[in-house]
Amino acid sequence: MSQQNTTGTGLQDNVAGLLCYLFWWVSGIVFLILEPKNKFIKFHAVQSIIVFGAIFVLCMIFIWVPVLSWLIWVLALIPWVLLMYQAYQGKKYMVPIAGVYAEKIASGQTGTPNPPTNPPANPPANPK
Repeated sequence: MSQQNTTGTGLQDNVAGLLCYLFWWVSGIVFLILEPKNKFIKFHAVQSIIVFGAIFVLCMIFIWVPVLSWLIWVLALIPWVLLMYQAYQGKKYMVPIAGVYAEKIASGQTGTPNPPTNPPANPPANPK
C-alpha cells in the first residue's frame, strides 16, 4: 500500500474513508463536517450518506412489513462491508448513481451552469 496522507483528525485517509461507512449515514455526516476539504474522505462521506440514507429510508417505509425490512437490512450488509474494504484499500469504489453524485460533490461541482458573461459595455457599431 502506498504512503497515505493524514487528515486533520490525525487519521490516515484510508482509515477515515473506512470510518465514513462504519455507522452508515451518521458517520458520513460526522466526517463530512470534520474533513470538508479532503476530497477522498468527502467522497466516501457523501456516498455513505446517499447509499445508507436511502437504505435507512427504505427500511422505515417497510417497517410495517417485518420480513421485507429485515431482508433489506441483511442485504445492506454486502455494500457496507464492500465499501469499507474498498475505502481501506484507498480506492474510490463508485456505487451506481450515488457514486456519481458523491464524486461531483467531493470535487466541488454543483451541477449549476456557469453564469453568463456580461456583454461589453459599448458593443461595436454595425457596419452599413
